[in-house]
Amino acid sequence: MLTHVDQHGKASMVDVSDKPASSRQASAGASIRMSAEAFELLKNNEHKKGDVLQVARIAGIQAAKKCADLIPLCHPLMLSKVAIDFSLNEQAHRVDITALAKLTGQTGVEMEALTAASVAALTIFDMCKAVDPFMQINDIQVIEKQGGKSGHLINKENT
Repeated sequence: MLTHVDQHGKASMVDVSDKPASSRQASAGASIRMSAEAFELLKNNEHKKGDVLQVARIAGIQAAKKCADLIPLCHPLMLSKVAIDFSLNEQAHRVDITALAKLTGQTGVEMEALTAASVAALTIFDMCKAVDPFMQINDIQVIEKQGGKSGHLINKENT
């Protein structure tokens, strides 16, 4: 059964009003690979546009909060926590991004976590593109989700 289509085939937001509220959280990831020069500037906080990772962190948090404005059938959610973490892979000249979204509510937060990770990667791209206009954003995926009727799920592809 399709949940985002009504009986006439029209797009429809899912009615979650009868679902019980529960604690829910999801983490998602993304990565961005860049040239050695761009990576060194990022690592040493020397990009001309400023502190790339701090700006990307704020952008990711804002993106999670605006997810329902960007994805047409997402519910607006009262997020209780959004966190963005970065891991620098010096050998691959890659930044790995992890986004966590959390709430107590009637629907999951996977889309908010995915949006946060994606926008954090896009922000890194924007701030570093003068040095490397051909960076690659990859591996956008849900890592883990907890809560609701599906319980605790871990992406086996990511472990």
